[in-house]
Amino acid sequence: MSGPLDGRVAVVTGASRGIGLAAAAALRDHGARVVITSRSQERAAEAAARLGGGVVGFGAHATDEEAARACVDFTLDTYGRLDVLVNNAGTNPAYGPVIDQDHARFAKTMDVNLWAPILWTSLAVKAWMGEHGGSVVNTASIGGYTVAQDVGVYHVSKAALIHLTKQLALELGPKVRVNAIAPGVVRTRLAEALWQENEARVAAATPLGRIGEPEDLGEAVAFLAGDGARWITGETLVVDGGQLLGSGPL
Repeated sequence: MSGPLDGRVAVVTGASRGIGLAAAAALRDHGARVVITSRSQERAAEAAARLGGGVVGFGAHATDEEAARACVDFTLDTYGRLDVLVNNAGTNPAYGPVIDQDHARFAKTMDVNLWAPILWTSLAVKAWMGEHGGSVVNTASIGGYTVAQDVGVYHVSKAALIHLTKQLALELGPKVRVNAIAPGVVRTRLAEALWQENEARVAAATPLGRIGEPEDLGEAVAFLAGDGARWITGETLVVDGGQLLGSGPL
């Protein structure tokens, strides 16, 4: 059976679990061949094995420029093209009030959540997409639209990523489309503090009645990557079950 992404090749960063893994699965199910990254080759290979055929793992920390370049080179050497880049890797070590954060935690958050998408997009565009076209999808957050206690630095990084998405879309069009998803509270390890102890309350505050599953976001990524979104660029698709409509946990 053919799919809308048949013949295309995607790289998904930070994809050993959660939204990244679900995005890789959705892209694969829609016909793409997928390279997924994780901080270690072992974790990347294990995740790829869970997904099965059409997916390979590559060990590359999101902010390691040498490893990122090697991953892009590997993708082109293996498949001869790079059509889709999903900048999914993210972190949040800076928990607590903004004024209590040290520079190391601030810098790590910004490096992974903001600099890494610039790095990987630059490499993908210069190696392939700038000449042949392509689609970039960034993983932002509804936190980029809101304020909340204790996750201020993370929210600032995601607000910046939403703006970066627009900036890159302006700079890279018409060859390359750049969009983002903004998840609400999703059943991932990164978001555990938001749902693990109070999932029922979070679900009750969500108009669609439940927290998100990684697969909800994976399909959104596949949509933005494909031709169904061919006249969409610079946009951030909120995928939150309606959480931004009310007084939810974020």
